[in-house]
Amino acid sequence: MYKTVFFDLDGTLTDPKEGITKCVSYALGFFGIHENNLDNLTGYIGPPLIDGFSEIAGLSEKDAIKAVERYRERYGKTGIFENRLYDGTTNMLENLRKNGVRMCIASSKPEVFVKRISEKYKISEYFEHQTGSELDGRRNDKAEVIAETLKRCGITDLSEVIMVGDRRHDIEGAKKCGIKSAGVTFGYGSEEELRSSGADHIANSFDELEKIILEK
Repeated sequence: MYKTVFFDLDGTLTDPKEGITKCVSYALGFFGIHENNLDNLTGYIGPPLIDGFSEIAGLSEKDAIKAVERYRERYGKTGIFENRLYDGTTNMLENLRKNGVRMCIASSKPEVFVKRISEKYKISEYFEHQTGSELDGRRNDKAEVIAETLKRCGITDLSEVIMVGDRRHDIEGAKKCGIKSAGVTFGYGSEEELRSSGADHIANSFDELEKIILEK
């Protein structure tokens, strides 16, 4: 059994599509980029936002920073709660808790937003720590988030820890920090993306994820 599980938030525990894509569309509009088909903006779900605006939209570093600011104008008021728990999220967390699994959130999303979301959807009680990035851009890389969570937990035996996420950044961050990873295919990354990034496990459902964690 993995004794400690770090969960990504967006695309892993919750489906944030509506809020994130609407906020991305809002931000891009200030740069003359108009995309009304929200399905075309799901690539922004998971990676640090500044990377998305740079790599997907092709904005300069200066404009990408401005785009993040615009994004947060809408997100902090409205987009943050245009979100929902996946069916089965709470049941899985409850089952893991009953089995003595230690759980934390490790997200690229700003920590203040992570905590507001987990409280809104009544899952904060399951997590010992909820780690995210800083609003000023610090701790933006997923490996930095994972490293900070390991530090907060005081973990020294890395073999007991697994990172669960839906994008390559979760898998690559886990590898950099020397822990195992499980990619979930019900989020916004493809199985090909997760496997090519080196995921140690692949789960197609919460039931499969539970087995991976409990039957290590």
